[in-house]
Amino acid sequence: MDAAADAGADAIKLQTYTADTITIDCDNEYFQIKQGTIWDGTTLHKLYQEAYMPWEWQADLMAHAKERGIACFSSPFDPTAVDFLESIGCPAYKVASFEITDIPLIRKIARLGKPVIMSTGISEMADIERAVNACKEEGNTQVALLKCTSSYPAPYEEINLRTIPNMAEAFDVVTGLSDHTMGHDVAVASIALGAKVIEKHLTLARADGGADAEFSMEPQEFKEMVDGIRNVEKALGRVTYDLTAKGRKNREFSRSLFVVEDIPAGGTITEKNVKSIRPGFGMHPMYLDEVMGRIVPNGAAKGTPLSWEILG
Repeated sequence: MDAAADAGADAIKLQTYTADTITIDCDNEYFQIKQGTIWDGTTLHKLYQEAYMPWEWQADLMAHAKERGIACFSSPFDPTAVDFLESIGCPAYKVASFEITDIPLIRKIARLGKPVIMSTGISEMADIERAVNACKEEGNTQVALLKCTSSYPAPYEEINLRTIPNMAEAFDVVTGLSDHTMGHDVAVASIALGAKVIEKHLTLARADGGADAEFSMEPQEFKEMVDGIRNVEKALGRVTYDLTAKGRKNREFSRSLFVVEDIPAGGTITEKNVKSIRPGFGMHPMYLDEVMGRIVPNGAAKGTPLSWEILG
């Protein structure tokens, strides 16, 4: 948590479940993990027993987050977890990708009137629509949807970031990204497509191990991601064609019409003695054809910016 705060994170998300609240202790074929994941070869119950965060830690962790000036919330995986999190003042709730079909759980969360962030890693359009509608039917419009690819780590060609703005338009909600790719390229790129929430796994060191270590960021990598996101946020700015003060000053180096050979009094402007060159103190280059053949009553020396006054 300290590493996340130091790296510039706005919030920490925990997970609130036990092996027995998320599945059952059974090792028949239905509970074996064999989907080509990094966890293949074990059972759901054994994986969750290894990975879960003790509930007795979580109130202290939320208090520590408050001391560090960042939000701390959690993903509950059953109604008892929701009740527990409410008892310790959880400020928002995350619905994990694999829980987005649990409409009764989503309704219970939505009724609390707090922000609900939902990942869409295993969702079809109808699943997302049902989940969002469940929140709205419970009077909760504080919904954010995260584009997610439930592969660990996720391959770039399966991310489909272009879904982010489409999801925002289709469901009229805040959108973001729950990112399981390696590195920070995908997270930073999502900002340009309108992502407002970025979720990324963090570990102090991948070498320490852990259920999610293989696709988690280390603190320095996380900081580089945060810095990249902040830079892109600044760069996106607004739609404008106005020049900055620096841009206006730099126009002095743009092209304009200059006298490039001495023109005697009464001389004529030709392609040889007037050209479009840098810098930009003369007439606009768009007048080049118009001034050809004009008389210069008093003449003009080489290096003189052309002007209507010179033409008399």
